[in-house]
Amino acid sequence: MAQSVKLADDIMALVRREAELNSRSVAGQITHWLRIGRAIEQSGSFDHARIVAALEGRRDTTRLSEGEEAAWLDAFTEKMGRPSEAEESFFARRQALGRGVGLDAGGNLVHAGTDTAA
Repeated sequence: MAQSVKLADDIMALVRREAELNSRSVAGQITHWLRIGRAIEQSGSFDHARIVAALEGRRDTTRLSEGEEAAWLDAFTEKMGRPSEAEESFFARRQALGRGVGLDAGGNLVHAGTDTAA
C-alpha cells in the first residue's frame, strides 16, 4: 500500500534533479536512495551503530574508521543544520517577548518584527 511522506523542499529539489538526470521517477529515485542507504548501513565496511554512538556523544569520533567518519560527518552536518524543537520553542518565546530571535545573513541580531528584507 502506498503512503505519503513529507520531505523538506530542499530534499525534494535534490530528488527531482537526480531523478531527471537518471531518467527515474521521483518515487523511483527515493526508492533507489533508500536501498543504497540501507545497504550501506548493513554493509561490513562500517558499523552503523558506532556512527550512531558518535552522533549521541557516546563514542569519540577519532576512533571511527575513515568510512565511518565520513558517514558521521554527513549525519552530523545534517543534524546541526536543523533546529531542535527546544530551540524553535526558545526562539518563539523570545520573539513573543520582543527580544532578539536570531541572526540575519550579515550576522546582525534580528528582533521580533524586524523587517529583514531591507
